[in-house]
Amino acid sequence: MSTEIKAPVFPESVAEGTVATWHKQPGEACSRDDLIVDIETDKVVLEVVAPADGVIEEILKGEGDTVESGEVIGKFKAGAVGDSGSSDSKASSAASEKDEAKTEQSQDSGDAILSPAARKLADENNVDPATVKGTGKDGRVTKEDVQNHVDTSKASGGSAKAAAPSAVPEVNVAAGERPEKRVPMTRLRASIAKRLVNAQQTAAMLTTFNEVDMGPIMELRKAYQDSFVKRHDIKLGFMSFFAKAATEALKRFPAVNASIDGNDMVYHGYQDIGVAVSTERGLVVPVVRDVDALGLADIEKKIVEYGTKAKDGKLAIEDMTGGTFTITNGGIFGSLLSTPILNPPQTAILGMHKIQERPMAVNGKVKIRPMMYLALSYDHRMVDGKEAVQFLVAIKDMLEDPARILLDV
Repeated sequence: MSTEIKAPVFPESVAEGTVATWHKQPGEACSRDDLIVDIETDKVVLEVVAPADGVIEEILKGEGDTVESGEVIGKFKAGAVGDSGSSDSKASSAASEKDEAKTEQSQDSGDAILSPAARKLADENNVDPATVKGTGKDGRVTKEDVQNHVDTSKASGGSAKAAAPSAVPEVNVAAGERPEKRVPMTRLRASIAKRLVNAQQTAAMLTTFNEVDMGPIMELRKAYQDSFVKRHDIKLGFMSFFAKAATEALKRFPAVNASIDGNDMVYHGYQDIGVAVSTERGLVVPVVRDVDALGLADIEKKIVEYGTKAKDGKLAIEDMTGGTFTITNGGIFGSLLSTPILNPPQTAILGMHKIQERPMAVNGKVKIRPMMYLALSYDHRMVDGKEAVQFLVAIKDMLEDPARILLDV
């Protein structure tokens, strides 16, 4: 029995999407809930899965085609792949050939059974599937298994370094030739570009800087890290301290926590803080809501959850909508100083940077201290320079003396 494969129903703020990847081809067998196609919107990637056991009968919208919400993009034939009928026989034959090809490919890579998404990620990162331990059904290697393997390799500096030279394809180019590659923007990248340009064109953006001695926070983490992990089963990072310090500062300076809607200024009585996360597809900003009501452990868990979702392309529209203030950390990539761009319609964004030891004058003596530059970009239409500077100084004071966060002083 043939059924229609439809694009998901998009959220109200999303008008259309693009067919990103067909993971199954016509005649290829698939099981119920197998991923068959990815639909990319300007915010998230939506997955379409098989409604039952069967085969893909026909693809109506190819990769790169634009689709609307609920539009038919293909046809699916449910039922066992060996049913009577010429079309089923062809489907069975094609599926069989695919299976044989997959089997040969699996044997060539150490008998590892990979999902299509996992194989794609393994190829992109030059990972030998045989070296990845599968946690899926029947030992299948999932996309998460490959990602964890890549992250572990990068952290240890082992196989990731060894694979780096071969990750860049060798291109034989005749002398004098200058090769180019033209790749269309993804919907997410195009949306990011549009928002950033819009922010610069419509906001009176200005940036103020300061620096913070990270010594007290680092000492606090060192003293309580083991106890924190034992009690909360998660590591204590820097971002939770910054989120808490920003929350207290936002209470004192409501204009920094506001947004502009036409000719109106909207003051928010809550603190929903967006945390910028870099992914292969581009920058996304999931929102940690009601930060004032959360403890440090709750904030860390939420950030880790969003980071995992972002890497796997699982963030929902709801995870990224709203937000009254944003924090971005360029320091994890080695940035010493930058001027972050506003995330409209918010009026301010805080930029964290690399912690670097520098000689500082402390009580009349020169001491080496772990310092971080802070940057606050703000919309001067809404926030005066005095408020912006005082806001950043408040964050600096709370981070250099964490007891101020608890005592609200």
